[in-house]
Amino acid sequence: MTRILVAGAGLAALRTVEHLRAAGWSRPITVVGAEPHPPYNRPPLTKEALRTGITPDVLLFPQRATTADVEWRLGRRVEAVDLLSRRATLDDGDVLAYDGLVIATGVRSRTLPLNGHRIRTMDDALRLRPELVPGARVTVIGAGFIGCEIAATAAGLGCIVTVVEPLDAPLQVAVGRLVGDELRRRHEEQGVRFRLGHSVVRVDGDVVLDDGSRIGTDVIVEAVGSVPNVEWLEGNGLDLSNGVLCDAELHPVTASGPVNEVVAVGDIVRFPDPRFGTTRIEHWTMCGETARYAAISLIARITGVPSDRAGFAPMPTFWSEQFGTRLQSFGVPGLGCEDVRLLEGELAGDCAVGYYRDGILVGVVLLGLRSRMLEFRQLLTSAVVV
Repeated sequence: MTRILVAGAGLAALRTVEHLRAAGWSRPITVVGAEPHPPYNRPPLTKEALRTGITPDVLLFPQRATTADVEWRLGRRVEAVDLLSRRATLDDGDVLAYDGLVIATGVRSRTLPLNGHRIRTMDDALRLRPELVPGARVTVIGAGFIGCEIAATAAGLGCIVTVVEPLDAPLQVAVGRLVGDELRRRHEEQGVRFRLGHSVVRVDGDVVLDDGSRIGTDVIVEAVGSVPNVEWLEGNGLDLSNGVLCDAELHPVTASGPVNEVVAVGDIVRFPDPRFGTTRIEHWTMCGETARYAAISLIARITGVPSDRAGFAPMPTFWSEQFGTRLQSFGVPGLGCEDVRLLEGELAGDCAVGYYRDGILVGVVLLGLRSRMLEFRQLLTSAVVV
């Protein structure tokens, strides 16, 4: 019987399964996931869940009746796959044949040799939460979104927080210096200290920086990016240099063309976008966006009834909460950090910031202005040349 195998059991996998069923796929689906937990909501792990306590049942996504017959193999991992024979080998030695494959293995935390905490999974958050007590000296290494959210949460719990970042501003790659400097100011108003332009060289009780200075520390949190989980795909001729390179229908590509009985979903996917170029986007919304599109692509190829849809071209969007500030982004602001313009409001309050590349708006970041999100999203969609 025709079977679809989903490698990975996070939100992207769950949404793909739901969209497969919604599109009429009634045949068997097997989902294999390394974590022991069913799919759960990850964004709260660095914010309200870490602040108020991790309650696994609250984080779990509800299961729809249409997916009740899906086989979930949790606590298992796909170790290798042969795309030609359509067979996947699990870490317990079991071999699963499939007719369609969904790559949904996502990313894992990049690690440093410091034995620090990391936040990517529910279990990570459960280990960190008891250490965030008032007066604890917390050093966060990395000032990206995860690092800044953890710093804000820890400071709100009464911890003494220092953030170490080799760049010159928090979130500099994602939103540039203008917004990054403003976010730093807001953090510092709440007591967070920054050591920017520095790296950690070792930990010997204290955290030692590259200039020889020391930071007294009780808790270390590493927030230095992620690594796509692609090792199990090696040996199949795919481009795995930054996630999984796919075509505009989310099929992985080889030198001889797309692998049509396979799709990739979630933050592991690198895809061509007519507006932003070939890109990989690690945002929560991409799980649903890619799942919706990939489910139809996969069914069309398996059944031999290809669709005539336009290529996958979502509007990237992400959000973050830090000390009560809602940061909302549309597009890819990082592409326009050389031409940043205040579109509305004051930087120290609620404002809209535009990012331009060659005179074309490629990103918008809102600090506050929640009621105006649709308006600024539409402004970006119009891609007005100025």
